[in-house]
Amino acid sequence: MLVADDHTLLRQALSDLLAAEPDFDVVAQAATGTETVRLAGQYRPDVVILDIEMPENDPATTVRCILMQLPEARIIVLSMDDSQPLVRELLSLGVHGYLHKSVSRETLVSAIRERQAGGRRTVTVSVSAASLEPSAAEPELHGGLTLREIEVLTLAGRALSNRQIAIKLGIAEGTVKRHLRNVFEKLGAVSRIDAVNKAVARSLIPAPGRADDLVPPR
Repeated sequence: MLVADDHTLLRQALSDLLAAEPDFDVVAQAATGTETVRLAGQYRPDVVILDIEMPENDPATTVRCILMQLPEARIIVLSMDDSQPLVRELLSLGVHGYLHKSVSRETLVSAIRERQAGGRRTVTVSVSAASLEPSAAEPELHGGLTLREIEVLTLAGRALSNRQIAIKLGIAEGTVKRHLRNVFEKLGAVSRIDAVNKAVARSLIPAPGRADDLVPPR
């Protein structure tokens, strides 16, 4: 199997944990989306353990590229981000499991071993309880941006880095990048500054520097 995660210590620990199983063999490790795709093509693993908050490639692109090369590969997503839209998108693309990183070793190992079930594709989903609530799917506000996207863009307008935004909002840095990509696409922006300027011009976020800059316009 191939283990992909951009956090070196976690990736190595996960690889060691899985390699300790008598019927598992970790053939490669990857730290970025493009490296994951390349190593998948090189080693052709049966199973890919995929963290989606990695640099290079968005999660959907990584999954599509892996399955183009290895249509029979079993992709198990292991991530801190378990928002409903993302879970649904990746399951629709063909991943076989979507697990929150808080799952137990037994749950992960079981998801990996569910390789065959009468010749049909089996799917394992284990996410946080909050992500299962109907309200977890963020509604789009005025201008087509979600509340979280407005929060991220507001902080970007204050010149905070992706890491600083992630810490302030309590989310993964990769999630910040994904929100910004969505904002760029929705606003037709080519950069953070362009996105902020367009959002301010449309009254989607307050001008940078105001005291109430985390309160979205109504």
